[in-house]
Amino acid sequence: MKNYMDLTGRVAIVTGASSGLGYAYSKALAENGAKVAAFARRLDRLEQLKQEIEAAGGVCLPVQCDVTKEDNVVNGVQKVIDTFGKIDILVNNAGAIEVCPTVDLPLEKWKKVVDISLTGYFLMAREVGKNMIANKYGKIINTASMYGEIASHHNPILVYNATKGAVPNFTRGLAQEWAEYNITVNAIGPGMFPSEMMVIEDATRDFLKARAPIGRPGRVEELCGQLLLFASDASSYTTGQTIYIDGGITSV
Repeated sequence: MKNYMDLTGRVAIVTGASSGLGYAYSKALAENGAKVAAFARRLDRLEQLKQEIEAAGGVCLPVQCDVTKEDNVVNGVQKVIDTFGKIDILVNNAGAIEVCPTVDLPLEKWKKVVDISLTGYFLMAREVGKNMIANKYGKIINTASMYGEIASHHNPILVYNATKGAVPNFTRGLAQEWAEYNITVNAIGPGMFPSEMMVIEDATRDFLKARAPIGRPGRVEELCGQLLLFASDASSYTTGQTIYIDGGITSV
């Protein structure tokens, strides 16, 4: 029987790959056969990721890139095409958060989060999309968040709520526009997973016990199955969807 989630021969870009979810996503894609181009600003972290992927028999191209800078994105995407000849998968994952009461939030911090978490998605999709359209094939996976669907329970994170709330409609719009080119566009909305951006404290665990049907934080590997589904031909008839992987919080 054909393994529809086999990514052998595919080329993937993962942004925000130097830590957290992006680091795990890059390894999961490589373990399933994809050649991975890891994008982030911290090149030393990407080199470490490259070593780990190659030690396991995979292929990884570190690309130092700030997704808020148009020239970085254009040059980074071209480097991947020059190296591997094509791009099949884009994982838009770079993100930022500002915890601050709205009345105290400086405009420059608002713009920083919008630039990374929304404009960066646009720039990456635009540049990668040119190659995918030419090849009539592509899989784009955007990182949303349960906090784009609900408000934070204890921290003031308005700009994070706003940008992550925009991701599902960004996903739907792009899915409709590019469906004719055999490009699917979907999103994953994580709940609470330990990462560099999210530290799981006792108060968080208490909240999850009270609010989440599963009652605990997520484990990063629990996101990778959905990632691989969206990245593979197993999801060839699925587009424009956002799947929340949050222990059931947004379902109740």
